[in-house]
Amino acid sequence: MSTTASAIASAEAHSAHNYHPLPLVVASADGAWMTDVEGRRYLDMLAGYSALNFGHGNRRLIDAAKAQLERVTLTSRAFHHDRFADFCTQLTELCGMEMVLPMNTGAEAVETAVKTARKWGYRVKGVPDNTAKIVVAADNFHGRTTTVISFSTDPDARADFGPYTPGFEIVPYGDLAAMEAALTDNTVAVLIEPIQGEAGVLVPPPGYLAGVRRLTTERNVLFIADEIQSGLGRTGKTFACEHEGVVPDMYVLGKALGGGVVPVSAVVSSRDVLGVYRPGEHGSTFGGNPLACAVALEVIAMLRTGEYQQRATELGDHLHHELGLLTGSGAVEAVRGRGLWAGVDIVPAHGTGREISEKLMDRGVLVKDTHGSTIRIAPPLVISKEDLDWGLDQLRTVLVG
Repeated sequence: MSTTASAIASAEAHSAHNYHPLPLVVASADGAWMTDVEGRRYLDMLAGYSALNFGHGNRRLIDAAKAQLERVTLTSRAFHHDRFADFCTQLTELCGMEMVLPMNTGAEAVETAVKTARKWGYRVKGVPDNTAKIVVAADNFHGRTTTVISFSTDPDARADFGPYTPGFEIVPYGDLAAMEAALTDNTVAVLIEPIQGEAGVLVPPPGYLAGVRRLTTERNVLFIADEIQSGLGRTGKTFACEHEGVVPDMYVLGKALGGGVVPVSAVVSSRDVLGVYRPGEHGSTFGGNPLACAVALEVIAMLRTGEYQQRATELGDHLHHELGLLTGSGAVEAVRGRGLWAGVDIVPAHGTGREISEKLMDRGVLVKDTHGSTIRIAPPLVISKEDLDWGLDQLRTVLVG
């Protein structure tokens, strides 16, 4: 049995089958490339679902992590540490906000946003106890905790995990009229992804985000933008909301904030919103730990240069131009996305998204399918144009020969 087959068999035997990975075993990675245990190289066109915006083994991030590893990695929030204040200050400045509540994973940050909105609703807006409502969009993906899957419309994420957490109303994504109709005096927040990633990189209609901002302002409702996948450079802006000149009341961040080195997430908002917390009401042992702060500080510094946003814009324009040409090939039904991020709907006769992903893997390119016939493309922002073109050539060969 090969090294790959042995490793996969062992994983299948001893780990829960909550994922369906492509059949390769990665041993090392650098930049936009990964190498498996057999020595085969693959172009990473997924980037850990945007956690690896700055590439594998980014020298600045690795050096920041190594330096911090030699000093202190964890204090818990029982004590202050010397990286925390800088992390909070610089992240609020990047976001144009005032306060940070750090967590670890994206799902934790979404849970934190939900709790924050409810507490704000009771303490500030004056909503009667236990009546707060949060409006969300259909086809969302905000994580997999019990509360979060309670407002999912994906049967795979939701089925057999009830009873579900109440307090959410689901409206169609991109439908402002439906959202307006859903807002009541007890609505405390609207929680949406500015671009829906898991759903297939769905970009809302022009003016939608601005409309959400207008409605929430008029009704004294918090606008919570889940920018865990769309934020931190992926779309060509620091935040996807910027494409419509919109500033939400709260950003939910994760994935790329840790640079693919450590899990880092955060809720960033105003003092009026995050100021509702008192000691003991919410927390996390590892949230805002020194190692996480050190890496995130380097991520923030890199984003401040604008270099990665510019790369995402320029390479993204090229990516979408090339993918657009495939829509006339008879193999691609539609292409969506923004910046260096795309969802490609494959004509079913040419194969499922999984089948196309496996064929691309055989040619040295790694993508992943979602919702049957769609593949997502989101390479690290450090990818070269030459490597991007090579990857697109492989996709073209697989689809049209």
